[in-house]
Amino acid sequence: MTATTADHPAIAIEFASAMHGLSPYTAFSLASIAGVEGLYALRAADADVRLFLLEAASLDLAYAPRIPAGVRSEIGASEAEALRMFVIANPSDDGVHVNLRAPIVIHQETGRAAQVILDDQDYPIRALLGGR
Repeated sequence: MTATTADHPAIAIEFASAMHGLSPYTAFSLASIAGVEGLYALRAADADVRLFLLEAASLDLAYAPRIPAGVRSEIGASEAEALRMFVIANPSDDGVHVNLRAPIVIHQETGRAAQVILDDQDYPIRALLGGR
């Protein structure tokens, strides 16, 4: 069960196009999970689909991929500062892995979003948090 705090109610998110593997869903809600800084649940508005997201700023990593101007334009963010960046988190028996190659960016004002598939091969698809 996802718990939200009164300070941070769930917000509506609308993807410019469906995320890879989640077509046709584009309407979601984003809610913080109480007790875990930077952890969120992204839930489809009209299906039983949920992903865990970590806000990139909460990661203890030097993670600052360049978001292409075309992606920013697609969601109406003329400046990179208008974006919040998240990575998909996948818990497993050996820890939590995050996908650094396909961040999700959300326009802070409008809730418009996009998943960016980075060309930069330096960012792994499956990075273990706290791993060496």
